Amino acid sequence: MNKDALRRLVEERWTALEAERTTGERRLRVSQLPVDGDQGPLVVGVDHGGHRHLLVPVTSHRKIRPGLDGPVLLLRKRALEDEDSYQTYADLACLRDDLSDLFTELCVDVLEAATGLPENPLKALYRVLDRWKALFQTQEAPLGPEQLAGLFGELILLNRLLERDSSAHRVWRGPEGHRHDFSTGGTAVEVKASTASEGRRPQIHGLDQLEAPDGGELFLLWLRLQRTTVSGSGAGVVELVNRMLRLCDDEGALLELLAQVGYRPADADRYHDARFVIGEEQWYCVGPGFPGLTNAALVAAGVPISIMDVEYTIDLSGETPEPMAPGEVSRVMNGLIQESA
Repeated sequence: MNKDALRRLVEERWTALEAERTTGERRLRVSQLPVDGDQGPLVVGVDHGGHRHLLVPVTSHRKIRPGLDGPVLLLRKRALEDEDSYQTYADLACLRDDLSDLFTELCVDVLEAATGLPENPLKALYRVLDRWKALFQTQEAPLGPEQLAGLFGELILLNRLLERDSSAHRVWRGPEGHRHDFSTGGTAVEVKASTASEGRRPQIHGLDQLEAPDGGELFLLWLRLQRTTVSGSGAGVVELVNRMLRLCDDEGALLELLAQVGYRPADADRYHDARFVIGEEQWYCVGPGFPGLTNAALVAAGVPISIMDVEYTIDLSGETPEPMAPGEVSRVMNGLIQESA
């Protein structure tokens, strides 16, 4: 079915539903569409207030992306039940009747995308929402060499987590301004990457970056990176991003996180030469005896905390603190996945 046919179809279905008698405030008048996903057909609906809806069927345990909560569009999880069936949906609603024509175009784009991705129509929905959102995004300055190295380090860990769980991008908290790069509340990991050829001297930002979560554990991943060429060995930033988008179950949420650190797919051509080889990788448990300047240490020493914007460098080049064993590293990554479920 082409785009014009889809547009006529959804308009006809919405018009017919609007002509029906209204029901309870929490009820929807719905009509199935001839566009199928892995959990059944997509559905259009009209609620008690006359607002139009597009519903994408999902499994009951599927999480729906937060953040789209009006005043124009509302995206939430909704269950529809009748005498014979019970189905959970991602429910996209337009709360502005004067924008119904634009909502129709958005929904037609979703239906067209879902036709090409029947195994994951929710992913198709997110893709379309993100494309429309991109119309209003402004251009920003490209990432510099140090920023690219830091991003590469975080993407290395995120890829490993996504291999274990397609929802693991939810524990990547650094882009949102969290004090730790990865955190579940009980387990946190700070990633430090450097292109220096000698030493292990990560820079620490703030008095709380090396403080573990309350009642939890903090770990530090140190990576020594060597810049290489496009035709050389190693991995590229763009390659890691593309791989993550294939692995994750919510491309849009991941793209939003990337945008918050300054990376946008539209700028990918700028970063094709950004490739690195991992020359050294060490993991550390940030516990007693680990070097660092923290709020807790200052309080314990009786020093008043009246300073801000603290940055300092620690030296991990010696034999102490001792790096973690591979088995312990695996435990940490499994803990991040399990705690985020």
